[in-house]
Amino acid sequence: MHDPPASSLIEASKFEFTPEREKVKRGQLVTFVLTSIDRIHGFKMPDFGVHTDIIPDQETRVTITPMRTDSFAFFCDVFCGGGHEDMSGTLVVES
Repeated sequence: MHDPPASSLIEASKFEFTPEREKVKRGQLVTFVLTSIDRIHGFKMPDFGVHTDIIPDQETRVTITPMRTDSFAFFCDVFCGGGHEDMSGTLVVES
């Protein structure tokens, strides 16, 4: 039996993602609903081949199905100022 699809709202703002940590189950389809409250940001999750822009006042949706347990980084790849290098988060995939 498979888990039902999950969705996760992630909000981008200058120098941070909220929340910074998301948990999902291995094999579960998950859609990230990405929003920005201030400017264009990026959302990159290299382990899943994800790379997209997050535009203010729009929803950007990214869907993945993680098939292995581990912790995976995501980060902004659109420069947004002096704290940009710390704008990151973690996806935790559990069994």
